[in-house]
Parts: sequence; structure tokens; C-alpha cells
Amino acid sequence: MPLTRDKIIGHDLERLAFRFTMLNDGDVVQCQISDAAMDELAGMQGTESSARQAQFLSLRETIERIASDLYDEAPRFPGYVVRIFMRHLGR
Repeated sequence: MPLTRDKIIGHDLERLAFRFTMLNDGDVVQCQISDAAMDELAGMQGTESSARQAQFLSLRETIERIASDLYDEAPRFPGYVVRIFMRHLGR
């Protein structure tokens, strides 16, 4: 079952990833996409931290589809975080 859109948390400078949440039948699923993966999707490199939210918004549908697909393939346990890396983009 596909995840549905929830909230934007924002860029995590420490982890070099953009964090967001999605919903699985009302349960919140923590998600994140690496800066490198988001840049790859956008066809650019070295996006500034301050521009990450705009970049996420422009790619949101694609990123959320990838997150939902990864969640469907993942083991289900409390606290599981969907993490999107470059290796997940060539699917």
C-alpha cells in the first residue's frame, strides 16, 4: 500500500539529508533522502543547505514515490526510517 504525504521536517546539516514524514494508514513513517541523491534527481551538484527545501518541493512527488516503494520492500518494525540514497535511484 502506498504511503501518503505528510510533513516536511527540513534539511539535516549533520546527516547531509533532507527529512520528511509520510503516513501508512495513519501511522507516521520517518523518511529522509541524502543530499547526493536529491542532487542527482535534480541533475545538479552542491546545492546549498538554504536551497534544499525548494529543491525537495520541486522533486517531492518523485521522492515520495521512491520512499513509498522502499517502504513496501522493507521489513516492518517500529522506528524504521526510510532512507533514500543514490543507489535507490536507478530502479
